[in-house]
Amino acid sequence: MPRRMKLAAVVASTLTAALLLAGCSTAASDSSTDSASAGGATIEHAFGETTVPANPKNVVTLGWGSTDASIALGVIPVAIPFDSYAGDKDGVLPWVKDAIDKDGAAMPTILPESPDEPPYEAIAAADPDVILAVYSGITEEQYKKLSEIAPTVAYPDQAWSTPWRDVVTTVGTALGKSDEAKKVLDGIDAQIAQKAAEHPEFKGKTLAAVADSSGTFYVYKKNDPRVGFMFDLGFTNAPAVDDLSNGDGTFFYTLSYEQLDKLQADVVLNYATTQPEADAFTSSPQTSVIPAVAAGHAAQLVGAQNISAVSPPTALSLPWGLDNLVDTLAAAAK
Repeated sequence: MPRRMKLAAVVASTLTAALLLAGCSTAASDSSTDSASAGGATIEHAFGETTVPANPKNVVTLGWGSTDASIALGVIPVAIPFDSYAGDKDGVLPWVKDAIDKDGAAMPTILPESPDEPPYEAIAAADPDVILAVYSGITEEQYKKLSEIAPTVAYPDQAWSTPWRDVVTTVGTALGKSDEAKKVLDGIDAQIAQKAAEHPEFKGKTLAAVADSSGTFYVYKKNDPRVGFMFDLGFTNAPAVDDLSNGDGTFFYTLSYEQLDKLQADVVLNYATTQPEADAFTSSPQTSVIPAVAAGHAAQLVGAQNISAVSPPTALSLPWGLDNLVDTLAAAAK
């Protein structure tokens, strides 16, 4: 199942298979504390705390979003992860390439695909000052191995669940650029607020975000980063999303086709990698029983890049994909 389908494909192979699943809209994370000393910042996370050297230059990023946040804050990483779901032939996402090209910088080293373990040798070869895995799925054992290479910042609580704004603020803390991080977020918030003002029809409507992949139906929970920022557009979480939850995932759960008629929402947003998948969602006897689908209120976000841009959003991808998402939601909300 796709990560951004499930996270919607969860890292490389899970990212390709799970990618229709993962930004929340909470403010700066309490887990990041800027101990502005000569030694840099000390950041608390799921595996303890990490002290980052002041003004790190050689930055390696893992997982999702840390690359984009670092670039948005003016620090081009020396090595970034390969994206097999929505990246180009070199594994580079379009908004990342655009930002690096605009900066006139050289493309970072693209780390080799490594679904089960971080590519330790390639990371060490990049000689990092810090490794940023703020939104990732690294285990405690992997964190310890990475920390032997360089100070490593993991996620604050659960894997693949860091609110997208917290990714930006935590990376800002790590890089000694907290003020710049606030400016980046203020700019994005202004864009979201403008879209909300342009679409008053969103206000108060209930939303359920879903994906139907390879015979399994996924529902994304309200704490999933891909869902949270849509509340800023005016939508509210459909009560059925909570009522039907079975607790089988941190940011999503699976739902049997026999229960889809209970998924009540004013708008259902479906993530589909291809147009045939999107067409099947609205025409299939199994999924067409969803009340919003039957009523013509299914929003279809189609294509790996469009899905990845908001699943979950990042400092670079949200501005890149916001217009397309809003247009898709507006067509379904009428």
